[in-house]
Amino acid sequence: MNKEQVKGRIEEAKGKVKEAAGAILGDKAMEVAGSIQRHVGRARASLADIKEEINSAN
Repeated sequence: MNKEQVKGRIEEAKGKVKEAAGAILGDKAMEVAGSIQRHVGRARASLADIKEEINSAN
């Protein structure tokens, strides 16, 4: 696992926490921001996964 994969997974986890906090507090804006952050983190981690697969295939 490389740095980008770790950063993506951390970003995804932070987004999940923010999303849950927004839901608990009834703060729709925080919930949406958390959802966006979670999806960005997932995309970043997925991109890093693909890059690592390509590099390991060479």
